[in-house]
Amino acid sequence: MKKQWKKMSVLLVISLVFTMFAGCTQNNGDTSPAIEPGQSDLEYVQEKGTLVVGITDYAPMGYHSGEAWTGFDVDLAEAFADSIGVSLELEEIDWNKKTELLENGSIDCIWNGMTMTEELQETISCSEPYLSNAQVIVLRSSEVAQYQTVEACQHLLFAVEAGSTGEALLKEMKYRYTAYPTQMEALQSVREKKADAAVIDIIMASSNVGDGQELEDLDFSISLNDEKICVGFRKDSDLTEKVNEFLEVAYENGRIHSLANKYEIEDAVLQDVSD
Repeated sequence: MKKQWKKMSVLLVISLVFTMFAGCTQNNGDTSPAIEPGQSDLEYVQEKGTLVVGITDYAPMGYHSGEAWTGFDVDLAEAFADSIGVSLELEEIDWNKKTELLENGSIDCIWNGMTMTEELQETISCSEPYLSNAQVIVLRSSEVAQYQTVEACQHLLFAVEAGSTGEALLKEMKYRYTAYPTQMEALQSVREKKADAAVIDIIMASSNVGDGQELEDLDFSISLNDEKICVGFRKDSDLTEKVNEFLEVAYENGRIHSLANKYEIEDAVLQDVSD
């Protein structure tokens, strides 16, 4: 009887070890999309019934309102998801890993005020641009008058969102900076005097800093570039063509302008998606 019990104990241990090992291999971060051979991204998304969109806290494009997400891009992405017959699922991501998350299938789309760059177009499929944007230097309001040129800011310590266009510009300029998970955290670091200035999107700056805004003790005056915003999908994805069709219609039927008015970013609207 004792020998039989020992045998059963050994088998039980082996079974538990195998189960634990199997569990580890299933949760080791390999989230490759379950796309069947020959299946398109559109077919894959429609089959599972959800469009998983990568997003960060970036008012007014996508931000928390209570427990829910809202914003210009959130509303637009929801309308697109509805147009292809699926529901929208928002996944808060590390912006620095956005391309990796898209490629490994953790998300289906990046839709969060993303700047279109040549480097980005080499790794993902970008939609036609639908908004204009720029990177600007944000300072404490009391110090803006001291820094009226880019050259005057060269000795400052900057805060910037990791993986952002702002970070790429600071690298190119060889200015000192600390990278933060979000643009809002970069702004907060300036407010708390952990950094001297921040580089963020003008769309966000216009909606969050200056007189009458949440961060009224901060302000901006220096623009570093001109850029445009797009939506991103996996390389060669047929969803890119679908979102381009959607954006064209959204311009024609006034949806883009209506949302821009709602979130007070009318100045960022392009005349049409071919601008």
